[in-house]
Parts: sequence; C-alpha cells; structure tokens
Amino acid sequence: MKKPSTVTIREVSPRDGLQGETAEIDTEGKIELVNLLASAGFPRINVTSFASPKAVPRLADAADVVAGVIRRPGLELDASVPNLRGAERALEADVDTLVVFVAASDEANLRNVRRTTEESMVESEAVIRLARASGKNAVGTVSLAFGSPYGDEVTDDTVVALADRFVAAGATGLSLGDTTGEANPQAVFDLVSRLRAEYPDVELALHLHDTRGLALANVLAGMQAGARHFDGAIGGIGGSPFTKDSSGNLATEDLVYMCATMGIETGVDLAALPSINAFLETRLGHPLPGRLGQFMRGSEAASA
Repeated sequence: MKKPSTVTIREVSPRDGLQGETAEIDTEGKIELVNLLASAGFPRINVTSFASPKAVPRLADAADVVAGVIRRPGLELDASVPNLRGAERALEADVDTLVVFVAASDEANLRNVRRTTEESMVESEAVIRLARASGKNAVGTVSLAFGSPYGDEVTDDTVVALADRFVAAGATGLSLGDTTGEANPQAVFDLVSRLRAEYPDVELALHLHDTRGLALANVLAGMQAGARHFDGAIGGIGGSPFTKDSSGNLATEDLVYMCATMGIETGVDLAALPSINAFLETRLGHPLPGRLGQFMRGSEAASA
C-alpha cells in the first residue's frame, strides 16, 4: 500500500469544532483548549475566526484568545477570515496564517455569507494579497468541494477554477472542504491527483466531515493521491451551523490512531488526546461522537 512516512494534522476544534456546538466555552476555556492541543504536539491549530462580532457573537473574543495562547516554537496559529476587515483584525492579533473560504456552490455561499461565489472570491483574493504583503501565509479553502446539499452541481472543473484564482492571488496553501461529507474515496483521489499535478509546490490539505462515515476512507484515498495535510477535530465535534447537512468533523483521535498503527508519523501524542477529549466533553456537556473516544470511555467504564 502506498503511504507517506509523515503527515501534518491541523486541529480545528477551537474554531470549526466549537462553532457547531450549542454550549459556549468562555475565553479562558478556549485558551486552555488551544494550549492543551499545542502541548499534545499539534503543529497547526485553527484557533478562531475573525468574523463580525455582531454576526457571530461567540467569536467576539477572537483577539483575546490569540493573545492568551502560549506561542511554542514551531506552533502555527491560523484564523479564518471572511472579509478584509476580518483580515485586518487577524493581522493586528498577529496570527501566523489567514484562511479564506469560498463555496463551490453559489447557493451555499449565498446562504453562508450572503454573497455569490464570485463576490466572495474577489474579497478572498484581496485578503490573500494583504496577508502576503504583511509577511503572513494565506490558505484558500474551497468548501463544498465534493458536492452541495442544495441540489446544484459541483464539478471538479469548478473547484480547480477557484483553486487557480487562489494560487494566482498568492495563496501559500489550498484546502478542499468536504463540508457536508458527500465525498467518496474515488472522488477524493481524482480531485487531489488533479490538483497535485497542477500545483505540486502548493501545500494541499483535506478538511473532511464524517457525515456519512467515509472520512477515514477519504483520508486514505487522499494519501494515495499525494495529500499530506489533513484537518481533524477532537471528538469529531463541529459542523457548520450555516450549511445544511453539515455534521461533525473527522475525529482527530481516530485519525491519529490510524496513522500510528500504520507507521505514519504525525508528531501528535496519542496518549494526550483522551484528557483533551474529556476536557471538551465536560465543557460541552455531552458525549463526543468520535469512535476512539467512545471506545476509551467504554474501556474505562469496564475496568472501573
């Protein structure tokens, strides 16, 4: 089986994970979560979003969260930014990487940010240029890259055209978002292969949701096609509250465990993840959906 020797796992629970939860975690709790994740060895953390505080009140503390994180050597903090004002706030907070996002589905984009895909792309190009001029990295994310829950067709050509514009604007990385878990291994393999061939020097990541239970299978297909960067959220929490049928993220514990048993290095301490899972479970007030977390809880109960 073709497999990489190492992969990079980006932890998204502080932002993408928490945004789909009904329970809110205070600023101190968010900072503690990020610091726990950094201590576990995650090299990249999606720490917050600099969305409008009026539009997303629970993220009004974005700058305070970034300021409270212990900046460890080698740790890269990224923040999602929906527009130029958000980018300016993120730069003021001194995040390392700005992440922009455009939906391949025009209908989804309108429902999410009240803009067409084209309108969002124009703004995203400006954000990328601003980030690069400020000496920061910039990642262009195509969300709903593998299908839309609104009935409109999403093709590989559509996704590649958006990726082309991200790269032309100066993006240092691309990310493919399976926002509603509609991807399958063949679709992932084909699209990743095409983008890796077109942009071999641009970092390509997969952001997979486990709506239909195929996230880990899609990771393996991505690896076969040359992807080496993957997103996960502790316990599989998350899902966009602004997009139909968007349920939890790929559970990080499941991904780290799979890599560890396959001899693929991640740099993440698997033994540290149960306590982070428990921390989040306590703060959110419900069991988390990730399979390995459920297994660990069952094992603990059986041995008690």
